Amino acid sequence: MARWEPNARGRLEEAALDLFGERGFEQTTVAAIAERAGLTERTFFRHFSDKREVLFGSEPMSSAIAESVAAAPESASPFEVTAATIADLAEALEGRRERALRRRAVIAANPELQERELVKLAHMAAGLAAALRERGVPDLAAALAAETGLAVFRVAFEQWVNGPDTPGLPALIRSGIDELRNITAE
Repeated sequence: MARWEPNARGRLEEAALDLFGERGFEQTTVAAIAERAGLTERTFFRHFSDKREVLFGSEPMSSAIAESVAAAPESASPFEVTAATIADLAEALEGRRERALRRRAVIAANPELQERELVKLAHMAAGLAAALRERGVPDLAAALAAETGLAVFRVAFEQWVNGPDTPGLPALIRSGIDELRNITAE
């Protein structure tokens, strides 16, 4: 096996998703993932702490959230910042629908992974709330904006992966934000 090859992380993710789909999550080993990717187990562990992290690695998402919140105009309200942040996440995911479908199928087949998905979403909300607090948003407002924003994101994401003829994820996010504004204006 080559000592270094480009895109090792991406190749490991693809190999893992393929194997999870073929064999199931529980029956897939790290060794099999590394072999399918043409890499070593050691390389796998440089990128992921275990095979679950292939599905739940959150560092790129956490960084994207922090960067988006930091880039928002100072005059933006906490909800406007949150809406812009989840819209940015949607843009980043838009071209990855097929991967999202495959990932979702693996998670849906395993209750332990379903629980882990909820934990990941809770961490995303906590990270968003923390980033809002760094902007000076009070605790309660930061927590409510973050939790509400993640609820919109989850609903839009489910629509996106469930319907073959749905508009893109960014459009679904915008629609969810608009509907939330309508609901809260009543």
